[in-house]
Order: sequence, then structure tokens, then C-alpha cells
Amino acid sequence: MLTVIVADDEKIARRRLVRLIEETGEAEVVAACAGGREAVEQVTALQPQMLFLDVQMPDLDGFGVLSALDGEAAPATVFVTAFDQYAVRAFDVHAVDYLLKPFDTARFREAFARAKERVHVARAGGDAERIRALLSDYAAATQQQSAKPALDRVAVKVDGVLKIIRTADVDWWETDGNYIRLHVAGASHLIRMTAASIEPQLDPRAFIRIHRRYIVNVDRIVEVQPWFAGDAIIVLRNGAKLRLSRTYRERLHARLGARTEAVETATP
Repeated sequence: MLTVIVADDEKIARRRLVRLIEETGEAEVVAACAGGREAVEQVTALQPQMLFLDVQMPDLDGFGVLSALDGEAAPATVFVTAFDQYAVRAFDVHAVDYLLKPFDTARFREAFARAKERVHVARAGGDAERIRALLSDYAAATQQQSAKPALDRVAVKVDGVLKIIRTADVDWWETDGNYIRLHVAGASHLIRMTAASIEPQLDPRAFIRIHRRYIVNVDRIVEVQPWFAGDAIIVLRNGAKLRLSRTYRERLHARLGARTEAVETATP
């Protein structure tokens, strides 16, 4: 039996991964971790042969886990990501497998088979080199991105007139094919950009993705209402209601918790 560790901060996703792994009949999950720091501790202690690693975790993300494990015997790693186009490109380039949430059983089995093959042919050394290259590329891209000022204005056409809108005034962004629709002050405007191209330009302290279709101004959120199957409804200050996918739920909760804590600290 192969030994596996799962690291995912979302409880439902973590349980599903454990179930899928155990259903193969070829592997045993020796630890299921809710955060990156716990994953580092368990991998170091248990030395599993496989690691299913979520990219986005609030305490220590997947890249941080790999950095912390540098020098340790790295298990065959399958990355799990909700929506991270850079990560997907990097994994493709460096031949490291990944699961893009939401994934189906067939895609999981394909990733498991690849990880199992790596274990059997003992390519750990090659994987370690690819992971180091991935981390190097990711660090360089992060530094390059952080050096760029956040997008603070966009231009839209209204009745033939070019109108300038401050991004801070945008309530939410919505994907619309190869375009993106921005909603501001009760009106909406279509611009020829994609969510994938505009999201990296937005201030991450001000905007957060809550669904494949929506990127929301955090200051506009007034309620998070439970729905079903782990999803929720976000209510904005203007009364608009948007769906919060369970894929992005934990990240939003972490952001709102941090904001609440800051307010409480500042309140006399």
C-alpha cells in the first residue's frame, strides 16, 4: 500500500480526496492536514510516498510547504488548485501534475496514476529539480507582479464618450465570454478584457474572487448567507446577491476574519 498525505484547508475537499484515494485500493492516507504548516510537520515525520497539496491555504500555501520541505525527501506531489492560471502553466512546464478544482473522478484517477508511476520508477531526484525550478519561477513572477502598481482606473465607452472609472468604485467584476463586465453605482459596462488578465492587476487587498464568474470588492460585502452543497450567497451593500462557490469559501472567510480582527483591534 502506498502512503499518502492530503493537505487542503477546505474540509469537504479534504474528505473527498481522502475518499477517492482510499477507493483506489492501492493507497492509505496516513494524515489529512487542514493547513500548510501541519502538512510540513506530517510529511517530515511520516515520509509519505505521495502528497496531494492544495495551492491556496491561509496559514502556509502550497509553495510555502514545498519551500519548507526543501532538502527533505520529497514525495510525489499532486498539486490541487481552485483557479490559478500561473500555477497551471508552471506545473505544465515543469511536468508536475495538478488537479484543477472542481475535478471529476476520472481526472483524479489520472493524477493518481501519474503519481504512482513516479513512486515506482523512483524519479524523486528529477521531481525535486522540477519543484525547485517551479519555486524559482513562482518567486520571480511574484516579485515582478508586486513591483507593478495595482490597476486604479479603467476606461469604458458610454454613448460614444470615453468614461474613466476608478477601480475602487467597482462593486464587482463578472466574466462574460472573452469580455468582463464591471458593475458600478447601479450600472454595468462591458470592456474587452478577460477576468484572467484583469485579476492579477487588481489590488488583492481590495478585491477577491468568490466564483469563476465573479471578483468582488471586499468593502461592498455586508452578508454571507448559507446556501447548499457548501456554496453561499454574498449580499453586497447595494443589495446585489452573488454566488460564493465552496471552492473560494475558505479564502473569503479567512479574508473577512482578518478584516474583522483589524477592526476590533482598532476599536476603543
